[in-house]
Amino acid sequence: MVSIRLLIQWSFRVLESYIIEWLSLIFRWLHVVTGVAWIGASFYFIWLDNHLTEPPSWKRKKGIKGDLWAIHGGGIYEVAKYKLAPEEMPEMLHWFKWEAYSTWLTGMVLLTLIYYLGAESYLIDPSVAELEHWEAIFLGLGFIIGSYICYELLCLSPLGKNSYLLASTLIIAGTSLSFALTQTFSGRGAYIHFGAIIGTLMVGNVFRVIMPSQRALINAINKNEPLDSKWGTKAKLHSTHNTYLTLPLIFIMISSHYPMTYGHSFNWLILIAIIAITAVTRHFFILRHKKILKPFILIGAAASTIMLAIIISPPSPKRALTLDANQLADLATNAQNVIQMRCNSCHSSNPTDDVFVTAPGGVKFDTLAEAKQWSARIKARAVDTTDMPFMNKTGMLDEERTVLENWILSGSPIAQ
Repeated sequence: MVSIRLLIQWSFRVLESYIIEWLSLIFRWLHVVTGVAWIGASFYFIWLDNHLTEPPSWKRKKGIKGDLWAIHGGGIYEVAKYKLAPEEMPEMLHWFKWEAYSTWLTGMVLLTLIYYLGAESYLIDPSVAELEHWEAIFLGLGFIIGSYICYELLCLSPLGKNSYLLASTLIIAGTSLSFALTQTFSGRGAYIHFGAIIGTLMVGNVFRVIMPSQRALINAINKNEPLDSKWGTKAKLHSTHNTYLTLPLIFIMISSHYPMTYGHSFNWLILIAIIAITAVTRHFFILRHKKILKPFILIGAAASTIMLAIIISPPSPKRALTLDANQLADLATNAQNVIQMRCNSCHSSNPTDDVFVTAPGGVKFDTLAEAKQWSARIKARAVDTTDMPFMNKTGMLDEERTVLENWILSGSPIAQ
């Protein structure tokens, strides 16, 4: 009876993991689609605003501030921007808001499905901080909500009137936040929460500042009331913040694939460095839209990326080992034992892990020959960094990592 009950519990656990995996797939797809729409709209309108040309006099008399002609998809388009408002408001006015809201909502669902329901696997790293499941979730949400409140208070303070002082303060605050997150969660968990915070700030800018300012403008136009310039000024400040945060956010979205960043001992500093590089890259293109070409900005960003890659690179690889046949056979056997004991719970045709019901990335180590095909990745993920086994759930020892390293350096021999 006990064995039957355990079998039923195991079956439900597998089914639950399978359902969560499907939900993760669906919402990840939705998150990417809506994110592309939101960031794409942001890129387009920044480009559009910076490419408007002075219209002819007959258009200026109608209140048009700038216009642009474009061709796309076989059609010719004319776009005009009004200084204040048209003579008569159209019946149909398109608002760009749901891309932002949908991206944030699907992102929070993903955060819950992966990092909160699976906190023990993805969010909590005992080597960083011993946290209970509920503590990790509470701290994660606390970081997100607290960061948004601090950001809003800074923007409302006198600092908000000086863009340089505000930017400097936000950089210092962001650096402190990055350090705090990496001292609380796993590297992946820290990075994804920094991304969730950026996304929350951006969607908060849309929901709490940009959209209300646009509604106030439309209401004033419809009622023939005087237009207040503060609506546009406030919306412009927060819209500018969103523009510079787009590329850093995209990096964080893909960062979980690159353990040399989040798995490094200085992961908090690497995160800030990459955010700075990507924000500066965005600045280059914003200036370029205005026909201000400063290639040294892009060259500097590229050089900084190369320098960062060199600084955080793993130690120089050891020389290839020269062993006799017996030593190679022993090494292959030892490597196979390590892989079976520490890796096969996830990377096999029939995983026994409590989270992964299929081999992550389709990578299987059922035989040493299969493991040999992935020897370069094994070295990168389990030797050069300690990213694998995932959160070291199986407790791989440093001595076992050395066995894998020696096996790879000797040409990844296969036991006969």
